Amino acid sequence: MSHKLTAVAVVCGAVAAGVVVGLLLVAPSGSDPAASNTGTPAPPPASSRPVPVDPDVAAVEVVGKAIAAAIVNHDATAFGKLTCVQQSSADLAELGRKWSAAGKVTATVPDPPVVSGDSATVTVHVEGVGGQKDTPFPLKKQGGKWCVP
Repeated sequence: MSHKLTAVAVVCGAVAAGVVVGLLLVAPSGSDPAASNTGTPAPPPASSRPVPVDPDVAAVEVVGKAIAAAIVNHDATAFGKLTCVQQSSADLAELGRKWSAAGKVTATVPDPPVVSGDSATVTVHVEGVGGQKDTPFPLKKQGGKWCVP
């Protein structure tokens, strides 16, 4: 049993390391110059897209937005609540330190997630001092709840 827990911890650590590497590689987002007013309405922001009809797609999108919020807020504890296996305090503290070292970032879920049965992928777009990166997060449905394996 302890070998299985060790394997799960290693996989979770690899996912967290991928997130950290992505954050360390993100560039300054900078603000776009104000658009000229040509009378053409601007497209609606991504957050105003229609709510998905499929409850699993909607649930996965909520988890994706929670991942993005955890990254922006450097809140490893919030991220830990999204994992399928409880993370150790030490692992979460280390993730929090790495996120804090990355500085201010923005994170969004630009596209609807892809759901196939009890597996899904949601992509989180992160921008910060070192660049930008899209990171696909695999999710699985466990006990009726979507989580990061």
